[in-house]
Amino acid sequence: MLDSAAIIAFVPTTKPDEARRFFENTLGLEFVQRDSYGMDFNANGVALRVANVSSEKDFVPASFTILGWAVNSIDEAAREMTERGVVFEQYRGLEQDQLGIWESPSGARVAWFKDPEGNILSITEYYP
Repeated sequence: MLDSAAIIAFVPTTKPDEARRFFENTLGLEFVQRDSYGMDFNANGVALRVANVSSEKDFVPASFTILGWAVNSIDEAAREMTERGVVFEQYRGLEQDQLGIWESPSGARVAWFKDPEGNILSITEYYP
């Protein structure tokens, strides 16, 4: 049933204006529209809904990755994103390079960063 349906990704925010600038200007996603409940972006053909959760009392972002992108060259993507103001996280216990890139046991390379809300996002370069 859902195997042929398109995915819609959701990211919560209590800071809609900052979120819009981040997703549109910093990450370069195409802004589609905004309403009182959030805003929509086109993420390379995937609908991304940044939901306004400012009415939620005591909202806390998740402590794990909630959204990620598969990239062809993580080194290139991380450098470009850093130039655009993205700060990559450094985690204790993970051997990450100066760009914040960690190589997983499978060979995939991952780097994590946060949006203005503190949601954890990632970029990943997979190896076949």
